[in-house]
Amino acid sequence: MDAKKTRGAQAEPLYGMPGHLIRRCHQISVALFHQECAAFGITPQQYAVLRVLAAHDGVDQITLAGLAAFNRTTAGDVVARMEDAGLLTRHDGSDDRRVKNLFLTKAGLRLVKEVDAGVRRVQERLLEPLSKAERTQFITYLARIADGNNELSRAPLRPLPAKAAREPQS
Repeated sequence: MDAKKTRGAQAEPLYGMPGHLIRRCHQISVALFHQECAAFGITPQQYAVLRVLAAHDGVDQITLAGLAAFNRTTAGDVVARMEDAGLLTRHDGSDDRRVKNLFLTKAGLRLVKEVDAGVRRVQERLLEPLSKAERTQFITYLARIADGNNELSRAPLRPLPAKAAREPQS
């Protein structure tokens, strides 16, 4: 931080508060996502669903919400939009027909592969002001903060329960 910015931070305590800085970094991250991924017509939340399902195809919607750290309402809205766009399908659960298991379609699988390069550029651009060593340390600290405060979140990250992924019903 240069001297002018440091003086501003000292004069305005808000600019040195972690919560404020995290919010600003989130805004920057979302703006970068939209710049790099505009051609794909998806949101960061939709990308999270694509990534979760690419790793855990067949999980139910509640499990998806936990793995993406979404509340259930947000997960439902995102899943509905993605189903309408043909990126995923819902199938009745084999044990409980009220449960809907989610599966990426061929279009969804193709999209997650196509958008990954843009998402990598977002991460690179976001961390550009830091050295390689600082980037690793920064990610470690962010993960520690998120993990250490997970239960305080309105949508905490939840690990994958056993037998969460199911095969689609024919």
